[in-house]
Amino acid sequence: MSLAQRVLLTWIFTLTFLIMLVLKLDGKVHWNWFLIFLPVWIFDGILLLMLLVKMVARCKPGHDPRNGSQDLKKEAWYLASMLLKLGFCLTLCARLEKLTHIKLTFVCIPLWCMLLGSMVELGYNIFPDRREA
Repeated sequence: MSLAQRVLLTWIFTLTFLIMLVLKLDGKVHWNWFLIFLPVWIFDGILLLMLLVKMVARCKPGHDPRNGSQDLKKEAWYLASMLLKLGFCLTLCARLEKLTHIKLTFVCIPLWCMLLGSMVELGYNIFPDRREA
């Protein structure tokens, strides 16, 4: 998939989610919160499928594992962060629908873990020469 297609897909799903969110918050529609987050989950499902295909392609015979070990770690982090985001969205929707009475602090724990991990990864990418010392 080309970069232009990925950008267009991102914009379409983001715009659809934001329109549905504004309609729900404005009281124009009375849809379920799980339905409101559907564009986010479809987009994440597409990204997850693309990531899994990329990771499985590394396991096929003939692939040189020496030049891709860092990429595999990065892809594993992407997979973990997507699962953390999914956990956050699911618990948030369950709380908004009043299916559970989890404190908002506990709902945000996957989001905080994802943000903390992103900050660590950003630090490794900004200062690559310091981690080898």
